Amino acid sequence: MMIAMGTLLTLATAPAPAAAELTVHCDAPGFRSSPTLWGLFFEEINHAGDGGLYAELVRNRSFDGPRPLESWRLITEGDGAGEMALDDSRPVSEVSPRSLRLRVDRCRDGRVAVANEGYFGIGARRGEEYDLSFCARRSPDLGGTVRVSLEHASGRVLAQAEVEGLSTEWGRYACTLRASADCPDARLVIAVSDRGTLWLDHVSLFPRNTWKHRANGLRPDLAAMLADTKPAFLRFPGGCFVEGPDLENAWRWKTTIGDPVERPGHWNLWDYWSTDGLGFHEYLQMCEDLGAEPLFVINCGMACQARNGPAVPMDELEPWVQDALDAIDYANGPVDSTWGRVRARNGHAEPFGLRYVEIGNENWGPGYEERYARFYRAIKERHPEVTLIANARVSSAPVEVIDEHYYNTPEWFAANADRYDSYDRSGPRVYVGEYAVTQGCGQGNLRAAVAEAAFMTGMERNSDIVVMASYAPLFVHVSKRTWNPDAIVFDSVSCYGTPSYHVQRLFGRNRVDVVLPTDLVCGDSSVVEPGRIGLATWDTQAEFREVRVTHGDRVLYAADFAQGTGGFTPQAGEWSIRDGAYRQTGTIQFASASAGDTSWVDYTYSVKARKLSGAEGFLIKFRERDDANWYWWNIGGWGNRRHAIERSAGGNKTTLGDPVDGHVKTGHWYDIRIELAGPRIRCYLDGRLIHDVVDKGPRIMAASAGWDESGGELVVKVVNLSDAPQVTRTTLAGARRLDRRGRALVLTSNSPDDENSLARPDRVAPVELDVSIPGPDFTRTFPPHSLTILRIGAKD
Repeated sequence: MMIAMGTLLTLATAPAPAAAELTVHCDAPGFRSSPTLWGLFFEEINHAGDGGLYAELVRNRSFDGPRPLESWRLITEGDGAGEMALDDSRPVSEVSPRSLRLRVDRCRDGRVAVANEGYFGIGARRGEEYDLSFCARRSPDLGGTVRVSLEHASGRVLAQAEVEGLSTEWGRYACTLRASADCPDARLVIAVSDRGTLWLDHVSLFPRNTWKHRANGLRPDLAAMLADTKPAFLRFPGGCFVEGPDLENAWRWKTTIGDPVERPGHWNLWDYWSTDGLGFHEYLQMCEDLGAEPLFVINCGMACQARNGPAVPMDELEPWVQDALDAIDYANGPVDSTWGRVRARNGHAEPFGLRYVEIGNENWGPGYEERYARFYRAIKERHPEVTLIANARVSSAPVEVIDEHYYNTPEWFAANADRYDSYDRSGPRVYVGEYAVTQGCGQGNLRAAVAEAAFMTGMERNSDIVVMASYAPLFVHVSKRTWNPDAIVFDSVSCYGTPSYHVQRLFGRNRVDVVLPTDLVCGDSSVVEPGRIGLATWDTQAEFREVRVTHGDRVLYAADFAQGTGGFTPQAGEWSIRDGAYRQTGTIQFASASAGDTSWVDYTYSVKARKLSGAEGFLIKFRERDDANWYWWNIGGWGNRRHAIERSAGGNKTTLGDPVDGHVKTGHWYDIRIELAGPRIRCYLDGRLIHDVVDKGPRIMAASAGWDESGGELVVKVVNLSDAPQVTRTTLAGARRLDRRGRALVLTSNSPDDENSLARPDRVAPVELDVSIPGPDFTRTFPPHSLTILRIGAKD
């Protein structure tokens, strides 16, 4: 039930049948929380920048890339006749080798024009002004006037103007258009009224009203959504966008500054052209305007995840290292430094103050080890004040902060709310640079948001080691959903936040300065599922023998592959018997076969396995009820780099416990044993214990708490992940002089599958309630699938 803001609720002090108990130890304050904990990660994906946050309205303004005429088309009306084509005969500049040629053959009683439809339609707002600029030249037989307009696709004119004085040599021209009506799918039209030829390049249309009223600026409604989260930092420009599809199309900051006309742009691995109008300077300016620390991700000479082409050879790496040093100089150098002077010339004399640099994105392995060390030493020698962030644990140079990325199921995020409770404090600090529920989430539902909130309480409770975190991705255009889900969804004129966005906003606006210890006790939800056994592979060919299932001294199952399949039923793959072994030799990505009884509960499952060829190792399935509900021990998974126990519940997969580094050798027979005793699972490889975990089952609740010193308030965050209301006895141990009134910020809805949309942007949105605080001990009922933040004034 959604309650209107301002309603007064009394938190019960009378005894109640509490299903959970939450204790906040106000008398035992812990460490100071990281001031940079909650931030933003921006990547040019889903048209987040071009066609989104970057306010340019014309698509393919300079006719670059493999689809240079996308969104452009020829208009001929009445007896008008002509042709639109690309022309590289007399380019306006070296960085823009092609222009658009409009040849008019006849237009006495008609019209010949070119039109640009923008990024899935140009959004026009009544009364708003739009600044048009373009480079042009004309043939001598063409008059010097062109007519420009904003129009609906039907031809209805929303704004128009004439630009006079066009020369036969290249020049830059400009005018202003004022829209007479709202229109989400307008187009920009440039028409001539004489026979002849017109050449165009860098056709740009910007709303006069940009965020902070900056030239080459940002779309105000989208930027305001970012500002409303109160971000401590902004990581940019990616993501895989940094490396590009190959090194030739890697993002290079020096080509993204200065006059937008002189920026060549590049092909984005997310399948569209990036103008780089939103460049290095604009990112730094955005950080300053947001009040956020800039976190710049540099290219360390490797393609995306080192998978697209070779890395830059070590003996050719110096220019890339120098690029990183020059970027820091541009951001931080005095106006008399080489690049500080360029920054000042671009309109910002004062340094931006770049203090965080990440070396690469999602890179790892020996190639990353040696490149990380090269960049680390060069940057630290010149800029010891800059904190450097690594993509992986390396031994080649010190690691100050490591970037960890998590995309998984709601169940995984809920189960890992305590992931950092026992994290090694002797190693590097952690930046959770990308995380989101990406399965069972629709296009961004409440279930995903609540699971992320549970995970975030764990990061907040451990913000001595987790010093930064940012959800990903940030933006998606409704017509270019390359990645799903995302925090903010938009079209040409409107936008909304998903439930995950609201969780980010609530945490960002309700930070704590000092973390308080919490004890949360809920009902037991340990899982003991029955199920049969199975054998499976992923992009791998393997063989198995000596399959045995026992319960104490009792043999439940023993496969004799010399006599046939041993009772195994294949579901996928090419399975056969050879030399007393059960073989999977198909090249299919996932192959599996099952055997046994779905009523088995506690048993010991042993098998010998040998890899024949392929990318990974073995998937040893147990407690398998059906195709969607099972466990497996993933041996040599993730590219043959680690082992882990995974559980699938309703098709949503979750990792139990921590993965362990390890790989599978081809040709070696492995002894595999899995022992199941209630919720406890132990896995042995060649007699060595690899995993010992207790399947705690679905987490019901999660919580964190702390002091907001500036507001003088106790802040308690409680997440209910279950389908039922959770009556919770809450004790604020040692709290003194509590205010009698407080606030509750509650995010929930009628169903965990509820989502927001352009039609219903606030279907899932937080509400603020006034609450009466009877004392340090009270009972509160937390709604199903909800995040609740209690703010209670308190004095020492």
